[in-house]
Amino acid sequence: WSGAYAADQRAGKPVITKVDPPNWWVNLPNPMLLLHGANLQGASVTVQPRSVSVMRTKVSANGHWLFVWLDTKQASAGVLHLRVKNAVGATTVDFPLAARKPASAGFQGFSSRDVMYLIMTDRFADGDPGNDSPANGSAPQDRAKPRGWHGGDLRGIQDHLGYLKQLGITTIWTTPVYDNGDTPESYHGYGAVDMYGINPHFGTLQDYQHMVNAAHAQGLKVVLDTVPNHVGPRSPWVKDPPTPDWFHGTLAHHFAAEGDFRAIPNPHSTPLSRHAVTQGWFANTLPDLNQENPLVAQYLIQNAMWWVESASLDGLRLDTFPFVDRAFWQQFHSELHAVFPKLTTVGEIFNKNPVITSYFAGGVAHRGIDTGLYTPFDFPTMFALRSVLIDGAPASDLNDVLGDDWLYPHPERLVVFEGNHDTTRFLSEPGATPQELKLAFAVLATTRGMVQIYSGDEIAMHGGEDPDNRHDFPGGFPGDAHNAFTAAGRTPAQQSMFAWASALFQFRQAHPVLQTGQLQTVYADKADLAYLRAVDVSHGCAASDAEKQPQSERLLVLLNTTTAPTTFTIPTHQSALAGCSQFSYALGDKAQIQMQGETLRVTLQPQQAAIYSVR
Repeated sequence: WSGAYAADQRAGKPVITKVDPPNWWVNLPNPMLLLHGANLQGASVTVQPRSVSVMRTKVSANGHWLFVWLDTKQASAGVLHLRVKNAVGATTVDFPLAARKPASAGFQGFSSRDVMYLIMTDRFADGDPGNDSPANGSAPQDRAKPRGWHGGDLRGIQDHLGYLKQLGITTIWTTPVYDNGDTPESYHGYGAVDMYGINPHFGTLQDYQHMVNAAHAQGLKVVLDTVPNHVGPRSPWVKDPPTPDWFHGTLAHHFAAEGDFRAIPNPHSTPLSRHAVTQGWFANTLPDLNQENPLVAQYLIQNAMWWVESASLDGLRLDTFPFVDRAFWQQFHSELHAVFPKLTTVGEIFNKNPVITSYFAGGVAHRGIDTGLYTPFDFPTMFALRSVLIDGAPASDLNDVLGDDWLYPHPERLVVFEGNHDTTRFLSEPGATPQELKLAFAVLATTRGMVQIYSGDEIAMHGGEDPDNRHDFPGGFPGDAHNAFTAAGRTPAQQSMFAWASALFQFRQAHPVLQTGQLQTVYADKADLAYLRAVDVSHGCAASDAEKQPQSERLLVLLNTTTAPTTFTIPTHQSALAGCSQFSYALGDKAQIQMQGETLRVTLQPQQAAIYSVR
């Protein structure tokens, strides 16, 4: 501290340097304020106006942290004045209380109707060179450093919303925008030092709000990556926690989190084996928050509410989901949904086994607890896609993953993807080809669930393991040799992939049956996979007028995953193809199709994907 703060601190007067949250809203749950400062032992707190009251307080033993619970149920919008007084003196801090935003501002939630685009803000586009060297002491941008800051920011995202619309994107997911302080190599945002601060490399809170508003104006939803599991190693809490049990363990005494989740769903596992996942420090470096502490739980839930209300967000991506005890997730979702009924969440459960992934999905109670999670990411399908398309596993393996959908309360919500910022780029897997990535996009655009793609995959970017999978988007930064945001600036390989992906995603937007229709697999073997999307797959084609309406559309998806031509026959009786006789080319490659009685004969060229309209 300096100046008057330092003088008051030396004199023993109360000093307040930070208030979390920095503001709140009327008609939201009563807030718990966490004040940081000095000389707070024995302090009393009063508040004006009189329509607000202090329900209780709690102070840390060292006098650095003061919890204040306010009753704001009768309050009107305005500025509250909190007076903190001890035996030596008093200080006053202002706390804004605003009117809530209308539902029309956002808060819409994502669903299977959407295509989500993952952006690592620092690596997408530099829209404001003025924040490349922020004044908070963190390292300036240096694009030569693979794990350094490269200069991407929120204005850069806003500047390229039109590009996302051209691609067929409907939802943006950005990695965390938390302030990571001067922590080296925290361009990714997962090492928060201030969960209420915007990373100055990315801009300001106003910049974030402007970006979200601009996205909403173009019909795009926005999802924020949130991290209730841990903070960064340089968080001020690490050396001075608000309570002794704010974390699981301490900087000096903790253990590394176990990444094998099998103990969590295992009904015969010990609490010790489960705690190895939920109470360890991620990567042995990121301090693990103790959500079993009610104060920590309330802080984290309020923090999520604050971000959603501040920016009118539509959804949240929940990082490291299995590393947090499911009882917290139940409380988290219950309280958020009471305030934001349409808000949806997607959880990261990085595991190829659908038995494990499905255990964390909301809609069903395990160990007596429903997490409330809207949907997990479909990691099992991602692993199967790569195995089938790149490694030559049978195409029927994809059908096997679909066959495990019974494990999920809502498989239709699953978020399918072929890669993200934590995986090797698809095209950098040994033996992968652009045609195989095109097949992956074809599956994503036509299977059940919601689509997610990682920025750059649509222009065939390469990249190995972290950080090689996080190269800058070409054209987003000063001095780039070419600009892949425009058709004229793309290489032929980039344009070929972009044209294919955008055609698929635009087609998906134009055909609701691909968004919400049912799926029936009609053929699966080593080489080929065929499935039908229809509003109702319990019956075949009918001659009624209702079946001729657009909402009753049937689309047949045909895939040859091998490098040789294939011919196969699909029996149509007792399937959703029964009685169907017209097969019209819709998108992709053209197959040879011939109907012979109740059998459909299909010939596909190597690594071909075809979509046909069926009547």
